[in-house]
Amino acid sequence: MKLSLKTFNLLGLLVTILLFSACGSSNKNRQESETENQPLVKAPDFNADSAYLYIKKQVDFGPRVPNTAAHRSCGDYLAKQLESFGAKVYNQYADLMAYDGTMLKARNIIGAYNPDAKKRVLLAAHWDSRPYADADEEKHHHTPIDGANDGASGVGVLLEIARHLQQQAPAIGIDIIFFDAEDYGIPDFYQGDYKSDTWCLGSQYWGRIPHTPDYKARFGILLDMVGGKNATFYYEGYSKRTANQPMQKIWDIAHSLGYTQYFIKNNGGEVTDDHVYVNNFRQIPCVDIIDFSPNSPDGFNPTWHTLNDNLDNIDKATLQAVGQTVMTVIYNEK
Repeated sequence: MKLSLKTFNLLGLLVTILLFSACGSSNKNRQESETENQPLVKAPDFNADSAYLYIKKQVDFGPRVPNTAAHRSCGDYLAKQLESFGAKVYNQYADLMAYDGTMLKARNIIGAYNPDAKKRVLLAAHWDSRPYADADEEKHHHTPIDGANDGASGVGVLLEIARHLQQQAPAIGIDIIFFDAEDYGIPDFYQGDYKSDTWCLGSQYWGRIPHTPDYKARFGILLDMVGGKNATFYYEGYSKRTANQPMQKIWDIAHSLGYTQYFIKNNGGEVTDDHVYVNNFRQIPCVDIIDFSPNSPDGFNPTWHTLNDNLDNIDKATLQAVGQTVMTVIYNEK
């Protein structure tokens, strides 16, 4: 995640707040009230301890940087886990060029549940980790990070959801996608020439060449940095413009479950993440559930792109809030 690309645009935040507060507030409040008052189907109980162990397993491989042994081993583990949880697994192998010309041996991993169903919801996270701690002290800039929160937390939550999908199928089809090469974007210290769109290379590839021809879904949910301590999830700007209806539904359900301290019904910033390419290339509205820290200078969790993004800073209560919310959303789709 590059600060200048995958960062929260505070000016855009202020403009968005003004625009949305100036119009449509009564309709919005009425829609939220109606959604919150609808009885919910009880989803299976999400297990944050289990999700944490899936995060630990990923971190134990070492940094999941493309072209490394840790990356290959972890990819095999993730594919086998989805298969063991009853998914039809697709592996998308692709050579993707990084900002500096490095050819990345990338792998998108997809687990499909009820693959023949026309009504589908997409759940996604990126599974690679950043090759640079470029938000840390300068001496650490070329050190790969564990990516316990930035990468592994979203994957851990989705693996726990996959475990439940095998045991109790929802009424619709579910696709879980682990995107690769999200976090190999250009670092601030790089001085050479580079191409645009250096981030989210795996989702760019999948968006152009999905795992099944003409893939469609009602909407998508992207999980990014969903395990941090004191995490707060605001309305992300791009999601609000392109996937407002499912976003409101997710936050309403989170509030109905009691997770009001995590899911904040206020505007956050706008971020370039995998959800942008899911929407741009597949026209699937996709909601980014991503930690927004309003008091941080860049809007991100303090461990973002530092060596402190490790297991010590993963909070099971945050995993529980996100996991139970997402599970309740998908088990209430008809």
